[in-house]
Amino acid sequence: MSLFDKIGNRKVCATTPQVRSNHHFDVLNSFPTSVCQPEIYKKLRESIPVIDTAIYKLVRLTGGFTVNSNNDKNQAQLNDFVKNINTGVAGKGLQQFIDLYFEQLLTYGTAAGEIITDGYNIDSLYNVPIRDISLKRNPKNFNEILVCKPDAFDGTPVPYQELVMYSTLNSEPGALVGNSILKSLPFVSSILMKIYDSIGQNWERAGNLRFAVTYNPGTDMLDRAYAKERAQQIASEWASAMESGSVKDFVAIGDVQIKVIGADNQILNSEIPVRQMLEQIVAKLSIPPFMLGLSWSTTERMSSQQADALTTEIDAYRRILTPVIEKICSLYLRLLGNSNGVNVIWDEVTLQDSVELAKANLYNAQAQSLISGGESDD
Repeated sequence: MSLFDKIGNRKVCATTPQVRSNHHFDVLNSFPTSVCQPEIYKKLRESIPVIDTAIYKLVRLTGGFTVNSNNDKNQAQLNDFVKNINTGVAGKGLQQFIDLYFEQLLTYGTAAGEIITDGYNIDSLYNVPIRDISLKRNPKNFNEILVCKPDAFDGTPVPYQELVMYSTLNSEPGALVGNSILKSLPFVSSILMKIYDSIGQNWERAGNLRFAVTYNPGTDMLDRAYAKERAQQIASEWASAMESGSVKDFVAIGDVQIKVIGADNQILNSEIPVRQMLEQIVAKLSIPPFMLGLSWSTTERMSSQQADALTTEIDAYRRILTPVIEKICSLYLRLLGNSNGVNVIWDEVTLQDSVELAKANLYNAQAQSLISGGESDD
């Protein structure tokens, strides 16, 4: 049984005041004090497709891994465990657990997981929702961080802390929780959402035309006497002619003018402000624009500088995830009587085209050959 199974529905965020807004993501307008940060980050992913796509890209780019035991005795059992361990409704395999763990880490800045045992073996792995935990220092040991159930008593430490894992991203000095990669995006994203909302309203008005029908009575006394009745008749006939699902002619006698309301107003060009906001978002997420479906330049290939920068980001993320993998697999082996530890080997990061990489290796080999030849001549 999970240590956290009784608090899945507990609400630990501050309540959000009602804010009147024209779009569906009001929580962005109340940033930063009226709602808890996790709720903001969740809404950001729901409202801005580029943000959601970037997080999934980072998870995929981090790649897979293999786990080797320092003792070959239990390697086959370890391989089976890594491949088939239950991870709840998410599926099977340690890779699935780590992907969800990393996604949570990127989104909220803090990730938590639990090793569920049956008393003798590891039964499954559980990705703990961030709302179901709180962190505090052990008053008896400053260096020990306790994972707690959030409650009215400043959090109750869960039993068997050795079965709980948590990681933080970009933590500030003295802080127990990390910072999401989305930390600086709510303000920029709220502007982008307002632009999109305005575009939607403008196109709704442009596609749902409204008309002004004006009747000017003539100089004849009879026309002026019955001007009101004639105007009502013209309005009725015009409404009948414009009914959806039918095509009718509208015939009027006299001075009748029909104009589209707002026809002279042009819809503002939103391309530049939208791109400015998206550039800020993409810069924060550290993903090249073309990988997110954005075509802002004539080249669609990743430069070596971009590849090096992204590889550095991925290596940093792997350093955070490696201890989690080691803790799970080492515990599994200890339950089998093997205390020799494990070694995590990540798949090679391949961001450049294979042809370009082969050319680079060839040029390096040629340069090294020339250098060696020059030294031998001396």
